[in-house]
Amino acid sequence: MNALTFSPALGWPVGGAFAAVMAVLAVLEVALYVRRRGSSDETVTACIRRTMIALLVGVMALTPSVVTPTTSRAVNATDVVIAVDVTGSMAVADARYGSDEPVSRMDAAKQAVHGLTAMYPDASFAAVRFGASGTLDVPLTPDSIAIGNWADTLAVEATSVSSGSNLDAPLDELLLTLRDIREQHPDDALLLYMITDGEQTSNRTRRTFSTLRRYLDDAFVIGVGSVEGGNIPVVADGVGDSPDGEWVIDPATGQPGVSVMDTGNLEDLADEMSGTALLMDATRTI
Repeated sequence: MNALTFSPALGWPVGGAFAAVMAVLAVLEVALYVRRRGSSDETVTACIRRTMIALLVGVMALTPSVVTPTTSRAVNATDVVIAVDVTGSMAVADARYGSDEPVSRMDAAKQAVHGLTAMYPDASFAAVRFGASGTLDVPLTPDSIAIGNWADTLAVEATSVSSGSNLDAPLDELLLTLRDIREQHPDDALLLYMITDGEQTSNRTRRTFSTLRRYLDDAFVIGVGSVEGGNIPVVADGVGDSPDGEWVIDPATGQPGVSVMDTGNLEDLADEMSGTALLMDATRTI
């Protein structure tokens, strides 16, 4: 509801004193007119005009205003960096994404990317894939369709070039990408979504992701897969899927290798970036 109020531009002490002086002058004008009306040629109209001028100037000094409630919202541009794991374990078909039907971890990751572009319709996106190394496939762009097309073309790296899962493979590329975006768009909200099964099979000690915190406003690690795990299919060169019934053999056991989603690593990654781990399943999606 609108309301009339007074907010003296000169402050209440000065504005109030000035208005009081004007009110006194208006009263004096009336008193002088009454006392001198027999010996002066001042008319009633002139007396009223002078009185009203004094009162109007006094009211102006009090700066009358109409207060109208408003709601304001600061809107910053949002930049979203999406990093997707394409190591061999992402071909395991043990993921659930919004239903009980099992899908490959890679398919769940693709659906998550489409969910992100729908969640941030006015954002700009950059896309990174990582397997043996991290690669910036799509530099920052407002074209969400390009990100969707990129997701649709993602394929698990071939078994012949896979050197095991190393979760810090995208770290260097992410560090460069996030730093460049922050320098070019210092006022934007910068978010990172990392989609992976969290599996670390490399013998090399994983580097921490805490170095990314200085550039990020928030970070999310999206887990795909299951804690029960599944056999790792062989992925042929240049194919992106596996011949039926062929599994990667674990050299330690001579049996088909089993990959499981590592929730501990997912939580650790999120904690290092002061972010949140989100595990996708039959009821939780992006």
